Amino acid sequence: MQIPLLSEIVIIFGLSILVLFICYRLRVPTIVGFLLTGIIAGPHGLGLIKAVHEVETLAEIGVVLLLFTIGIEFSLKSLVQVRRSVLLGGSLQVLLTIIVTLVIARLFGQSFGESVFMGFLVSLSSTAIVLKLFQERAEVDSPHGRMSLAILIFQDVIVVPMMLLTPLLAGATGNVGKSLLFLLAKGIGVIVVVLISAHWIVPRLLYQIARTRSRELFILSIVVMCFAVAWLTSSIGLSLALGAFLAGLIISESEYSHQALSNILPFRDVFTSFFFISIGMLLDLGFVFKHPFLISLIALGVLFVKTITGSFASALLGFPLRTTILVGLILSQVGEFSFILSRTGLEYNLLDGNIYQTFLSVSVLTMAATPFIVVLAPHIADSISQLPLPERIKSGLYPSPGINIADKKENLKDHLIIIGFGVNGKNVARAAKVAGIPYLIIEMNPDTVRSEQEKEELIYYGDAVQEAVLERAGINDARVLVVAISDPAATRQVTAIARRLNPKVYVIARTRFVQEVKPLYELGANEVIPEEFETSVEIFTRVLTKYLVPRDDIDKFITEVRSDGYEMFRSPSKSSLSLSDLTLHIPEIEICTLQVNEGSSIIGKSLAEIELRNRYGVTLLAIRRDSQILPNPDRDAEFLANDVLIVLGSPDKITEVAGLFRNRKEENS
Repeated sequence: MQIPLLSEIVIIFGLSILVLFICYRLRVPTIVGFLLTGIIAGPHGLGLIKAVHEVETLAEIGVVLLLFTIGIEFSLKSLVQVRRSVLLGGSLQVLLTIIVTLVIARLFGQSFGESVFMGFLVSLSSTAIVLKLFQERAEVDSPHGRMSLAILIFQDVIVVPMMLLTPLLAGATGNVGKSLLFLLAKGIGVIVVVLISAHWIVPRLLYQIARTRSRELFILSIVVMCFAVAWLTSSIGLSLALGAFLAGLIISESEYSHQALSNILPFRDVFTSFFFISIGMLLDLGFVFKHPFLISLIALGVLFVKTITGSFASALLGFPLRTTILVGLILSQVGEFSFILSRTGLEYNLLDGNIYQTFLSVSVLTMAATPFIVVLAPHIADSISQLPLPERIKSGLYPSPGINIADKKENLKDHLIIIGFGVNGKNVARAAKVAGIPYLIIEMNPDTVRSEQEKEELIYYGDAVQEAVLERAGINDARVLVVAISDPAATRQVTAIARRLNPKVYVIARTRFVQEVKPLYELGANEVIPEEFETSVEIFTRVLTKYLVPRDDIDKFITEVRSDGYEMFRSPSKSSLSLSDLTLHIPEIEICTLQVNEGSSIIGKSLAEIELRNRYGVTLLAIRRDSQILPNPDRDAEFLANDVLIVLGSPDKITEVAGLFRNRKEENS
């Protein structure tokens, strides 16, 4: 018995392996490789794939799983923090793009309805491509990543009203206003369900499921939650992708979110590949080769217009020039929901055959260009930032309220500068406050700046890649600079600028990428902290401690690992002669704690009476009594109820002596 779709899947994956291998050799992004696979295998290429509709269905699943994982990583708290960017930034970007496209289309003789509909199509960006690139580059939490995600969320929501308005643009009559109000009511209902589920229902449900310790049951429960919420939003007229994102937000509020994410990732990667391949199948190469100049010109025009509108929307929200340019460039492509919307336009004759093919060709080309644009975006933004523009434009329009930084900075000497006030930045600031170290924070999230200034934190709004911002923070008088931001390109720039402005400042940079360690050292960083390697350092430190390796040897080992740029981790075959004396000491001995329970037979007896060492072969190192530690107790020390004894001995001897400390009734029972 043959399964037609199975042969199609084998062809797709087999061809993908070949194309992706070639792309890897040529250092071409994987997304472009998937698009090329779709172009080659699709109906306009070699025609290897016949079941195009089935592939599109698998592609929908990929988008759902992608948005689901983004929701898990993002969390409701993060969404609340960017609500201003969603409502204002998203609406500005969409509205400005529609207006510019409307004007241009009208100049070329299109009707008003057709022009507005084209504005709808152009205004939407690709959530799947942008978020996948952000995840690969670990930039979801960067300022431009959060702003881009906020606009994408708005676009995913606004596509539904656009579909409802399409018949009106075509001249059809109907109660569109009533439909929009009904949709709004259903949307509010979904939000209420999400909030209730996130805080009360899902955490309790996942707790009961986790107690079963069944991996299969847990995975199925997560998958059902994802698709159930996606189906719910789809059934009331919203998009599947938005529902999947909301499902991820629901699970993100539970302590099981990390396990859920790790279980979903393999499925997401497989099905997401279908999405990019299905997009490539839409491109008609014959049509592109007939009109190469026209399609290239329109594609460049779309990229330019969307870069300008996206940048302008971000600028009006007060973001610095560099961030606004990055947002504009990253959102410059046409999105996947535009394809869905375009079919509605075909149904109502707002697009004819040639215009539709032109739209498809331009959209796929802008999508294929996106990975390259994202790579070039930091360089473009940096080049534009070097132009002699007004400082207010470079640093952002956002007024810095509250604390007068200039007055307080005059008293700062030998201080610490913290770039970025995320989790790491907050922890550094908290430690500095406890230690009495003067510090100053530079942050690019306006809401964070406002709320922290109300708490009298010495924080101000600015982009640290601008020399003026670092100078305002007193870089020349600072002793230490900590760069704790989720933007690799900006981290490199800040490091280089700080080293140039103050050769004596001690620069500590955090990075998520192993390949960033060496370049940051070359740019002048004194220490580079890669997150994965530091986690490994902490783990093996605890392992060596458990094996009773002397603390001096452990510290020596850690120092050599860090000074060598974590070469031991990056090159497993590398050995270091200076570490050859790092051996495991007395592995047959264990140090543990035993508690003296109420009713134990040893209560009131002394150490000499019990003879732990002579009779049981166990040595008493210390007694913890309430909040006090009594080290090396003498022979006359008496045991009291609830004492915690720290003992040393072999595991079997400790197990044998443990019965002394239990309640006598428990032993008899």
